[in-house]
Amino acid sequence: MTQAAARPAGRDGQVPRGFLRKAVPLLREIGDLKRVRTADSGGLSMGERAFCRSWAGLVRGADPGRIAVRECAAAVAGARLAGIDGPVLRRCGLAADEAVAVLERSVAQHADRMDPVTSGLLRGALPELVEEPCGGPAPGFAVVLCAQPRAGATCPGRPRLMVEPPESHGDHCWAVAVYGALLARAFGAAPGDVFLLGLAHHLHNAVLPDAGFAGEELLGEHLPAVLARLTRQALADLPAALAACVEPLLALREGADSPAARAFHAADVLDRVLQVRHHARAVAFTAEQALEELDLVHPCAVSGFHRAVLDAAEIA
Repeated sequence: MTQAAARPAGRDGQVPRGFLRKAVPLLREIGDLKRVRTADSGGLSMGERAFCRSWAGLVRGADPGRIAVRECAAAVAGARLAGIDGPVLRRCGLAADEAVAVLERSVAQHADRMDPVTSGLLRGALPELVEEPCGGPAPGFAVVLCAQPRAGATCPGRPRLMVEPPESHGDHCWAVAVYGALLARAFGAAPGDVFLLGLAHHLHNAVLPDAGFAGEELLGEHLPAVLARLTRQALADLPAALAACVEPLLALREGADSPAARAFHAADVLDRVLQVRHHARAVAFTAEQALEELDLVHPCAVSGFHRAVLDAAEIA
């Protein structure tokens, strides 16, 4: 994922419709990492852990484009492997090449959802994912954003629709960063820029609780100054060179006139709608779907006995 990679599929502000239709199933699965937790996560989702890990790497001076590649590779592999990441595979006793092969199998299941160049770059980054991350602290705002809930869908003049559990701003910003980097080539954008903008676009919510669009409308004329003031406070926690990279990218949120802005806004709106659809899908979920579509009683040495038990109990 470099600036030199390929020409855009969607020039002149056009939306790359075919590419987006193809990519959405993968983005939906990646988004589910907002809801995956492991015993050693301290309560953070896989998305929140990646959000903090990305900011920690940026503070250490890592290149945003390189972090975008690594985190997109981790996200695509995790779409099917969930919490079974590279370090877990190594702790389970797999050699480095064996762990990489498992990650490759997972990424390969989504190869047709990405352009070939991006798919190749992600596969090339997998060997970096099988060792324990370097660590280091994330900025304070990143930790707070993982604890700050998002408002969900709100509309001025109407009561809020509450859905539980709410996602965090860390989850949302991570998802927008990853989606944006995966979509960047289709819009002719630099993935590292879109990734960094996605990570940073809610810095103000480290202080400002989220009341959604309805709350913003009520803040009215105060909103621009509040957002600017709180964003400056968060940027002050970053190394000067990193803050100087982030600040001009944040200005791109005001329009869809550049490739990076279009890739970012595409990722942002897709994540917001996919999040709502997740809640709708969860409410509509039935036992029949689990049994008939997801093979809850999957083929194994004792599946015949399992089915006999369910028939006898009359709950299948």
